[in-house]
Amino acid sequence: MTDRKQYAPSPASGAQFCRFWSAHVDALERHLSANTWALAAVTVVLIAYPIARIVIPPVLNGIVPDVVRTVLKLI
Repeated sequence: MTDRKQYAPSPASGAQFCRFWSAHVDALERHLSANTWALAAVTVVLIAYPIARIVIPPVLNGIVPDVVRTVLKLI
């Protein structure tokens, strides 16, 4: 049997993670050019847009009841 206490996050681990992430983002901002950031943004949009167009409509159709859809069509 293993001791699970060693794997439990300490209360400071959230703050440590935030500091680590902030330092990581600061390093990226210092070392990447504006063109690289623009290329990254375009890449994210090109990947996320088709996924959102495919995933969001079925999720909304599953969540929104038929009654709400009927009322919205009448408006």
